[in-house]
Amino acid sequence: MAHFHPSRDQLVPEVLEALLRTAAVERLETSEGVDVLVRADHDPAAGVAVVSGGGSGHEPAHAGYLGEGMLAAAVPGSLFASPPVSAVLEAIRAVTGPAGALLVIKNYTGDRLNFGLAAERAREEGLDVRTVLIRDDVALPDIEQPRGLAGTVLVHKVAGHLAAQGAALDDVAAAAERTAAGIRTMALALTPATLPGAEQDASRGAELGLGIHNEPGARSVEVSGADDAMALVLETLDARSLAEEHGARGLVAVLNDLGGCSPQEGLVLAGELLGQLGAEPLARLIGPAPLMTSLDMHGFSVTLAPATEELLAAVDAPTAAPGWAPSPTPGEPRCRPAGGPAGEAAETAEQAPTTDDGRVEQAVRAGAAALTAATEELDALDLAAGDADAGTTFAAGARAVDELISSGELGFADPAAAVRRIARSLETAMGGSSGVLLAICSTAVARALEAGRSWPEALQAGIAAMQHHGGAAEGDRTMLDALLPAQRALVEGGGLPEAARAARQGAEATAALTARAGRAAYVPEAATAGAQDAGAVAVARFLDALASALR
Repeated sequence: MAHFHPSRDQLVPEVLEALLRTAAVERLETSEGVDVLVRADHDPAAGVAVVSGGGSGHEPAHAGYLGEGMLAAAVPGSLFASPPVSAVLEAIRAVTGPAGALLVIKNYTGDRLNFGLAAERAREEGLDVRTVLIRDDVALPDIEQPRGLAGTVLVHKVAGHLAAQGAALDDVAAAAERTAAGIRTMALALTPATLPGAEQDASRGAELGLGIHNEPGARSVEVSGADDAMALVLETLDARSLAEEHGARGLVAVLNDLGGCSPQEGLVLAGELLGQLGAEPLARLIGPAPLMTSLDMHGFSVTLAPATEELLAAVDAPTAAPGWAPSPTPGEPRCRPAGGPAGEAAETAEQAPTTDDGRVEQAVRAGAAALTAATEELDALDLAAGDADAGTTFAAGARAVDELISSGELGFADPAAAVRRIARSLETAMGGSSGVLLAICSTAVARALEAGRSWPEALQAGIAAMQHHGGAAEGDRTMLDALLPAQRALVEGGGLPEAARAARQGAEATAALTARAGRAAYVPEAATAGAQDAGAVAVARFLDALASALR
């Protein structure tokens, strides 16, 4: 099962049923049983009604824009198909009062004809109805009928805002027309949408200039990353000419998720959008968010519009519509200097005294190099238990310590100060639980050394701190299964070679242990059977290198 949605016949009814249970909307009982959704709080006598709709599969469009400040009614069709004329007409009748109604229509043949005929019939009944056609797609510049895409949402917002302010129908329609005339949209997707009950079309790859009905793009493209994808989209949109054409000092951008992008991808794309627009100032960024989707299409669209006072006032105005995304004013990344409770500045780097012959520093660097060399081995061991990043994590800590020694910021003439410096480095460089646990251990070791305790005693204190905060014990298949045997070897009078040997044996023994702590405790026992614990192996590799360097 690749998706949670039901069959094609059931998808739209189930989506609308859930929406009716979770949003302030009501179902209008139509004569033909076709769903029409209206705002629960709409009063036809209060002012202009803004109505939109079209095929389903584009959620939150269109029902997600029902609310004060946007739509009064939404007419959803079946999947990627326009609703019938009768449903549109009954929606108009339900929400239109003396002030009239504006129909916002995306320029697809079915929508244009069905909404257009419904408007004509409503006029025959004496209702004052206007229409605005959205043609923001610039993928095919020579086509006579450009498609209506995510820029439609901006028209919803402008018209809905003015309607909520009590503007007359003439003014609402004129503002909607001005907004529609200034918007440009371009889409790019890595893969097409998957229709319910069908397999994704494997013959289609990355495409530029797609519509929202899963039709192929204007052309196939090669995309190497988010920067490349955004450059292709912005090149076609030509932001500079848009601003010049409308005499605007800036732009409003809409970054729309077509349905299959992760939140992380959306933010990466937003960063590229902000970075690549260049000299054209961006007054508002709406998104990244799913605003007009195409089922699970793995792609995005960018809409640009001139930042007129009229548009800015509308996008900044509050609305009760749940599908609308906030519109922040983009700016440079903000940061403040770190400091303690008294506002002290963060510590600055200082040179640290090294041992007379430098052997300890070189031995620690050898241990760090051994961990870096073991990255792939440790990642492979960690694959059975989770996300295969143990080697990468230990290597990050090792590199950080090596760089501190290389720069002169870490020396072992004062062992306690050195171990405390390592603790701070591991805490920030490694990340994850391993880095924090080793930082806890190192901090306790440093405190014990300052109190005059021996290295074996200090290591024992560090391990005890790890166990207290981490909750693991020997035999739980963790780093402790290498650290504790090594510490006991030191207490019993052995040197580093004996401690390294004990750590190595402890790590090997983890292959037969059942994980009872850490991420590995949450995976089936069979997944880790026969594989050594990556953390224990890392400890053994480090101590082996340290012992060899200090012989």
